[in-house]
Formats: sequence, C-alpha cells, structure tokens
Amino acid sequence: MGYEHPKHIVAVSAYVTNENGEVLLVKTHSRSDTWECPGGQVEVGEPLDDAVCREVLEETGIVICPVGITGIYYNATSHILSIVFKAEYVSGTINMQPEEIQEAMFIKINELNIEQYITRPHMKSRTIDAMNSKNFIPYETWEVRPYQLLGRLEEK
Repeated sequence: MGYEHPKHIVAVSAYVTNENGEVLLVKTHSRSDTWECPGGQVEVGEPLDDAVCREVLEETGIVICPVGITGIYYNATSHILSIVFKAEYVSGTINMQPEEIQEAMFIKINELNIEQYITRPHMKSRTIDAMNSKNFIPYETWEVRPYQLLGRLEEK
C-alpha cells in the first residue's frame, strides 16, 4: 500500500465591517437558508490572504484588506479546513456574482440578533469568534529555495 496525499479542501472567509460597524454577509444559492461571511476555496499555490481578497471581490465587488486570522475550523464530513480572517473594507459597492451569490449586504449584527441572519451553528460560532476577536494568529507566506518572506499578517 503506497502513500496517498491528503484530500482536504482549504477555504477562506472574511469578517468585513464597514465604517458603520455593519458586517458584509452573503446568501449563496446552495445555502440560501442562512447568511454567512463571504469566501470560498483556495486555489493551488495561492496564499491564503490573496485568496480571501479574491473571493470577497469576486462574490461581492468589495475590496478588502485582511488584518488577521480569527479562527481555523474543520468540517469532518466534507473535509474542509476553513480559515476565517478579520478584514477592513477598502472600497467598492456591492456587485454580486449572480451565478453563486443570491444576496449580499452590510448588516448590523451582534450576539443578540445573529440568529435572525446566521442560522447554521458552525457559521454562527465562526462569526461570533471573529466579532469578539481581539488578538490574531500570525500568518506568513514564504517562498522556499531560496527562502523569501512574501508577506506577514500580525497584530499592529
């Protein structure tokens, strides 16, 4: 029996707030029963921070700047490793990707009203963790041979 490479999917999402303290949430066609933070799968060779910027832009038309990782989550059923970033709104107006996104908007959420919007428990816990996060997990992107640091996210 030979070695088999792991078959995990890596996904990213972003907890993005605007100047009014509202959170950018989307409703997808495949999960239309809940709102969630925008995001999606990381492409082969793509740094995580680049992936989250690309996914949010593709899904919503919003440009973001990731500031840190607030949590890492694993779905054992579908083998998805999900990394959640806290990010700042930079520019853009909501312009959805209609084949994937049913609805997108900035919504004022808190722990008291979150269940009105986010109905799936695993999405709710990720959002609350990001909402309450005061510290971030450092994240670096490296190129190897020769070693070169391409980027680092850390608390400022």
